[in-house]
Amino acid sequence: EDGRYLVITVSKGTDDRYRILVRDLEEPYAMPVELIDNFDAEYSLVGNDGPVLYFTNDLGAPRRRLIAIDLRRPGQEHWKTIIPECEKTLLGVGLVGNLFVAEYLDDVKTRVKIFTTDGQFIREVDLPGIGSASGFGGRRADTETFYTFSSFTVPPTIYRYDMITGRSTLFRRSEVKFNTDDYTVEQVFYTSKDGTRVPMFLAHRKGIKLDGTNPTLLYGYGGFSASMTPDFRITPLLWMEMGGVYAVANLRGGGEYGEEWHQAGTKLQKQNVFDDFIAAAEWLIDNKYTSPSKLAIQGGSNGGLLVGAVMLQRPELFAACLPAVGVMDMLRFHKFTAGRYWVDDYGSSDDPEEFKALLAYSPYHNIKPGTRYPATLATTADTDDRVVPGHTFKFMAALQAAHAADDVPVLVRIETRAGHGAGTPTSKLIETVADLYAFLFKSLGMKHDD
Repeated sequence: EDGRYLVITVSKGTDDRYRILVRDLEEPYAMPVELIDNFDAEYSLVGNDGPVLYFTNDLGAPRRRLIAIDLRRPGQEHWKTIIPECEKTLLGVGLVGNLFVAEYLDDVKTRVKIFTTDGQFIREVDLPGIGSASGFGGRRADTETFYTFSSFTVPPTIYRYDMITGRSTLFRRSEVKFNTDDYTVEQVFYTSKDGTRVPMFLAHRKGIKLDGTNPTLLYGYGGFSASMTPDFRITPLLWMEMGGVYAVANLRGGGEYGEEWHQAGTKLQKQNVFDDFIAAAEWLIDNKYTSPSKLAIQGGSNGGLLVGAVMLQRPELFAACLPAVGVMDMLRFHKFTAGRYWVDDYGSSDDPEEFKALLAYSPYHNIKPGTRYPATLATTADTDDRVVPGHTFKFMAALQAAHAADDVPVLVRIETRAGHGAGTPTSKLIETVADLYAFLFKSLGMKHDD
């Protein structure tokens, strides 16, 4: 913020592992100097006090901590821990009003704590409920900051936070035509195949009957350290208005519980992700939220791989599957466009041991002829340069050839002049959602009075 130092962050692959270079801008002929010369851990700059730089870091602290590195004594033995690692996952830290604002995930729900610059805890920010908060930006001299709070049934709402008094006041609320009081959000925990405790969010209308008849859409991702936090989106709300239960499982491979949780769903451990998702489906059925004839699953990109893998491993568990822009050929994904960067999470078929693990679950290679698979509507785009549409084309052609039920549709929807999803015009998004939900409406036997 003082403009003295240029900090250069160098990344490699998709993991949060960085090299750091620093240049002193007060020295006209100075060259960037390596502060961190390896890709062993994450170092995300928070701010500085003169030559002392603050970073969030996961070296020896998989749920992250805040450290201080003095450029005058940059050796690791001189690093100082300001906010130590704790049981909660540290998402990020801001430096506002000469205070650190630390954002944590506590069982996938946001918690925010305020610390002094020497790491003394001051207070916790009171948030409106179960949901996700972000923001808390500003400058060292500011006495206020702003943050956004949202949840599955709470549209994004901006609050002003007084750094001195610790009081939040409403600044602006998004206007959405629905009654939040008609819906409820709860978090449950279930046990995966290997005994791991996994969280899941459920959102639905209040007062539903737990009789196994509720149309349910289970969503998952489980990769690249991405945390599936409770946030507001119109499409799940529409599903709930149609009478459905919306479920989000927080699978291993994500970042909900830090780097160890992430690594437990990568490479040779990738099957853990699929086991977690299958266990979520079984929990919903066992607890009478739904039944196999009323259960659909959805995921995109890495989540498309998730849907493709579990629908082949447990086809009897689902009535409908919506894999979007999925990575379906796990033996050759690294040979196309950005796929070479994903080996951090998936491994590579060039490695003999990883080849066996990839082949065991690769959707394209595990389709079995003569099997009755769930109704499937895969989506892709003709100019997706991240996950090339060939993944979906090959998978769906093989699935259609092997599928043993003429009365169960297995279809692909190909969007034209579109990519992986970002930047898609609103009109095309509406058309896609309309097709997906019409497909679910038919496949799950929903009625208009649902």
